[in-house]
Order: sequence, then C-alpha cells, then structure tokens
Amino acid sequence: MLKLEGLLARALDVTLVLAGAALASQIRFDEATQGGFYEVFIALAAAFTLALFPAFGIYASWRDRSKLGLAGQIALAWLLVQLCGVMVMFSMHRADLISRLWFTYWTATTGGLLILSRLATHLVLGHVRSAGMNLHHVAVVGSGAHCDAVIRRVASSPASGFRVAAAFNVAPGVGGLNAKVPTFEDRAAFHRYLRTQQIHELWLALPLSQEPAILDFVREYRDELINIRFMPDLRSVALFDAGMIDLIGMHAINLVASPISPNALMQKDIFDRLFAAVVLLGLAPLLLAIAVAVKLSSRGPVLFKQKRKGADGRVFTIYKFRSMRAHTEAAGVLTQATRNDPRITRVGAFLRRTSLDELPQFFNVLRGDMSVVGPRPHALEHDDQYQKIVAGYIHRYRIKPGITGWAQVNGYRGETDRIEKMEGRIAYDLYYLSNWSFALDLRIIAATIFKGLRQSNAY
Repeated sequence: MLKLEGLLARALDVTLVLAGAALASQIRFDEATQGGFYEVFIALAAAFTLALFPAFGIYASWRDRSKLGLAGQIALAWLLVQLCGVMVMFSMHRADLISRLWFTYWTATTGGLLILSRLATHLVLGHVRSAGMNLHHVAVVGSGAHCDAVIRRVASSPASGFRVAAAFNVAPGVGGLNAKVPTFEDRAAFHRYLRTQQIHELWLALPLSQEPAILDFVREYRDELINIRFMPDLRSVALFDAGMIDLIGMHAINLVASPISPNALMQKDIFDRLFAAVVLLGLAPLLLAIAVAVKLSSRGPVLFKQKRKGADGRVFTIYKFRSMRAHTEAAGVLTQATRNDPRITRVGAFLRRTSLDELPQFFNVLRGDMSVVGPRPHALEHDDQYQKIVAGYIHRYRIKPGITGWAQVNGYRGETDRIEKMEGRIAYDLYYLSNWSFALDLRIIAATIFKGLRQSNAY
C-alpha cells in the first residue's frame, strides 16, 4: 500500500500536469480549457505520469541525494511522458489537431512546475532538518581515519537529515576517534545507549577484515527496528561504483565495474535518442546546407567515415562531415590534424572550429552507437597506442562514447601531440564516469552550446 506522502506526491504531480495544460491554453488561446482531443492528450499525460514516474525513482526518498540529479530525473521522466502521449496521438491519427505551440508551452510549463515543486519541498525539508527536526539519529562503529571521515561527512551535511548521536571505537589501542559526540569503548554500554536514545541507524564504518565484529553487531540488532548499514573503506581497491548490487539473486559489491547502473543507462539512452531525433529534425535545413557546401568545397564524399570503439570495446562506424581533401594513408598510420594543416579545406576549417562537422554523429546516437554526452571516441590506432601508456584509458569503454564530453568543455579538444594532453583528457573522462548524473549531462550540453562551439585548440 502506498504511503500517504506518496499518494500526496502523485496527486500533486497530476494537479501540476493539469495546471500546466491550463496555463498553456491561457497563453496560447486566451482561455484556460480546450475541449476535444486536447482533453484526451492531457488525460493520457496524467496517466503516463502515474505509470512512469515511479520507474524513474521520483517518489523514492531523496534524503541526502543530489537535488540537481532529482531535477534531471524529473525532466527526463516528463519528456518520456510527453513522448508516449505524442505516440498515442499519432497512432490515433489526431496529432495534427493539437497546436504545436500549445504543446511546447505545456511541456515547458509543466516541466518547470514539477521541478520547482520538488526543489521547494526539499528546500523546506532541508531547513527543517537543519533546525533539528525530522532527523535520523545515527550511531557509527569504526576506528581511525575512515570512521572520522564518515562522522565529519554527516556533520557537514546538516540538511541531509542525519545526525551522529554516538560512536563506538572498535580499536581503542590504536587511537581515539575525533568525534564531538559520546564515544564508547565498552560494547555493553554502547548497546544500552542505543536502546535508550531512539537511534534509527547503525553505520558500520569497518574494513572488510573486521568480519567477526560486523557479524556481532548484525546479530545484536537484527530483531530490532534499527537500520544497519555497512560502510567499508573501499577507496584503495574499488574503482567507480562500490555499491551493493543484486547479481543473479546474490548480493555483490562492485569493485571494478560500470559506474552507471543499468536503470540509469536505460534512462540515458532514452534521453539520447529523443534529443538526437529533435536535433536532426530541427537542424535538417542546416545539415543539408553543410552537405552542399562540403560537396562543392572539394572532390570526395560528403561524409567522413571511420572505425571507432564504443561501449565494451565494440567497433562501430562514426560519421562526420568531411573537412579534409580526399587522401590516403598507410595502413595502421593515422596523422592527426594540426594547425594550418594543408589537407583541411576552407569549408572544413570553419566546420572544425565550430564543431559543426560533428553533427552527423547524431545519427550514431539514433543507431545506439554513441551517446550525446560521454568520453570522445578516438581512432583505433590511437586506442592501441594510448591504452598501453595512459592509466585508466581502458575504462573509457565502460559506457558509450559521446558527441561531447566533460573533457571537451574543459578545453581538452583537438590534437593530442603530447602524452600529457591525453592524460589530462582521460582524467576528465574518469571524473565524468565516477560522477555521472543527468544534471551533469545537461550541464555539459549547455556548456557545449554556449562556449564549446568555438575554441582556439579546435582545428
């Protein structure tokens, strides 16, 4: 059965969908309601909202999670809702009866209302928790720097709703804990304190080698209403995602694995294909004009095709507008473009400076070979070269390559004539993999549009 908060959240979302539609009608038609298939479309959106939002974790607890991530999840879920509604209207052959301008107003208005309502709710909850209300009291078990780091992290995040109420030092002989909370070294006294002070959470900040202690605490509280969480220090052994997963019905901890969950990858893929379709439709005249300009600039095909590696190392054919004069190179040899490269045509130079030569890669996104945002794919010859000498290079293959990426908007574009340039690019790629969120993707897209289209090192 759904909790009251969940029911209220769903009711609010449906209300905002209806309110957004009414506001769009008022803007577009000077009246708040429209009959006929407008009402059908709005009802479909409300139904799809109730069906799809839970799948995106919109109604799950976002305590101490990124609010920008929540905004991104809502935006993606709402765009998918609208896409589903459009598809149903197309199947009914009634899409032509809906005003495109009204649909645009409705989509933007409702999306904004949904995001603002959630952010406002979490802002209020953050102030409430910072004031000492609606808290989850936590007891931390551990020793040394890792345990201290956990306690400091909670103290530095007052809006998260967690407060450390006690700590237990499992290795008093090694050193004390730098915690400004009651600290225990006697286990019996620690247990009495937890049972009398209404502690909600027990966090075990212990190394993997402390299995006996972990089992002791789990057995002690397994029949009580205390959430027990294991927070091992995996920084020295884990890469990317060290979270618990369900693997063929068994629990497993990822030490080196894809940093993005399958559910998040699905959402990213849906957004990528929707975004690519919109871009290709919206920029069709520009694509045609560029194709004509490339054809007239020099002999050769309009598109440049080259093999690149994608997710899991699968090879695919990447598309670009041709920016160089047709030429051949020896097998296994690839000469990067340099400043004032005589092979580059005048049209090609403009396309490369503005990144317009990359636009055909949206077809790669539609095909599922690439993502809108991700590590930029390199030529196979460069992959073979740098994989052997740049630490972490192989992990770029854990997700789809992107048309743009975190490294590119931070200045790492163009020629990699020194190993330091490639190392810097890979460092940014690995940061992206470790910190991916839908909000980060939107930030990179915005940066690409507003500042990334012209850069001095793109030639």
